[in-house]
Amino acid sequence: MAGQKHDLDDKDMDTSSVSPVMSMFETFRNELDEHQDRRERIIKTSRDITALSKKIIFSLQRVRHLQQPIPPPMAKEVNTRYEFIKELFTNIAPDLQGINSWRYQKQISGGCQEYVEAVSFQHYLETQRLITHGEAQALIPGGVELTADDYVLGLFDLTGELMRFGITNIATHGVLPRGAATAAGTQGRDILMDLRSIRTSFETLDISSGPNDWSYLKKDIEKKTDVMRQSVGKVEHAAYGMIIRGRERPKGWVPDLSEGQERGREPVESY
Repeated sequence: MAGQKHDLDDKDMDTSSVSPVMSMFETFRNELDEHQDRRERIIKTSRDITALSKKIIFSLQRVRHLQQPIPPPMAKEVNTRYEFIKELFTNIAPDLQGINSWRYQKQISGGCQEYVEAVSFQHYLETQRLITHGEAQALIPGGVELTADDYVLGLFDLTGELMRFGITNIATHGVLPRGAATAAGTQGRDILMDLRSIRTSFETLDISSGPNDWSYLKKDIEKKTDVMRQSVGKVEHAAYGMIIRGRERPKGWVPDLSEGQERGREPVESY
């Protein structure tokens, strides 16, 4: 028996199922639009924080002594930029709450690392010690989380600034920056001792046995470790030249950092 043919007229279609589907996709569209807008805001904020942090670092490179307060004119300039950065963190904080703090961690990471580099550099100049994770976190307002990854990677970048600071002092004063003498009357640590200590500590890091999601961190650390070793090596090279051949060089001599350096190495940031 042949089947009966039915005509599909508009009046026979059940349109009640169309509305929920359209509503669902409109919700998806709105969520994607919000995600894209939030992502762009975070990226822009991260870039602004990075730019301001670099300016702070450039200002701090004019300091010439360790374990002393930052000179007032320079401190005023630096603190003004810190206030701008804190305002940026406060404004972007609502976009980085809850699960979003991890969803957009990659977008804010660059700004956090550069900010850690700036605050750790100033902390070292004033106290001659590394800033702790808790101390760095306390300097970020609005509840924005500073991950351990960004903290460690920021300290890796700090070695490049310490290298620049040390070599500038060798070129202008003919000595390595050194902290105050101890209570026992012995000389304070110089910056090369601190750089070697940092290098030793970083070289003991082992993330090879970590979870699979550490693969991106491993890549960054391997690259930054190479640059960190170059930074320490440059200060060593400049110090050796100052001690061994310093008397033969005229006043105002600047060490040639290309001597003995192999080709193909990564450039050190900000130098």
